[in-house]
Amino acid sequence: MILDGKKRSEIRLERLAQDIARSDLHPRLATVIVGDDPASRMYVRMKHRACERVNIGSIGVDLPGDARTGEICREVHRLNDDPGIHGILVQLPLPSHVNTPEVIRSVIPEKDVDGFHPLNLGRLFSGNPFFAPCTPLGIMNLLSDYGVETEGLHAVVVGRSIEVGRPMAALLLNSDATVTICHSRTRNLKEETSRADILVAAVGKARFIGPEMVREGAVVVDVGTNVVDGVLCGDVDFDRVRDIAAAITPVPGGVGPMTIATLMENTALSAQRATCPGVE
Repeated sequence: MILDGKKRSEIRLERLAQDIARSDLHPRLATVIVGDDPASRMYVRMKHRACERVNIGSIGVDLPGDARTGEICREVHRLNDDPGIHGILVQLPLPSHVNTPEVIRSVIPEKDVDGFHPLNLGRLFSGNPFFAPCTPLGIMNLLSDYGVETEGLHAVVVGRSIEVGRPMAALLLNSDATVTICHSRTRNLKEETSRADILVAAVGKARFIGPEMVREGAVVVDVGTNVVDGVLCGDVDFDRVRDIAAAITPVPGGVGPMTIATLMENTALSAQRATCPGVE
């Protein structure tokens, strides 16, 4: 079974657009981008297009590549103080001279729709999430949409980044899966991955996960986005693994669209919380 993130995200975005149109909410998302990285600018454009589609207002703050940490934080504080802004997304990665953790901390948790603020991560790891990072939450939504029950299953996450690997493990644990996190120092990686009922690959290495690393009948989620010879591919060797897996996400068209759909849902939720305090 192909876990079609593009199809499911289309359904979710259409439903969200209808919900917002029927409500009295006027959600607005602000993006902050520093520099001229082509990939980052492409991602920001995609997010603004998604906002237009679902009746979410959006503004963009563009800063030069030599902007200092304090300057970026001042822009974020301005957005924090604007009651008409419900979500703030700082596009990562930031230039190397910028103190990225300080910038992330400058976004107030109530508007941190990316879910990276330490308080929001702490809430997630404590089992009481407020906002969860969009890619891991999008994966959980995709699994749910396809009826994949995680309770009692053994999930293996390959990758320990704070953007994907660690919050992915927390979400799986919160959904009653038994979770193993693997990384570059893991010994006998093949043995670990081949025991997984659910395998999440987030290592940033093209086609790193081959069929010998996958248990027959496993659910395989590929978070990777790599370009090889001008072709976009994931961290999983899709063509060789698809016949072994019970379900698998493609690249492109798998996790990526769900990430954007989840960002839109988080922004709408933030607007709802601002209007109706106490909404979970």
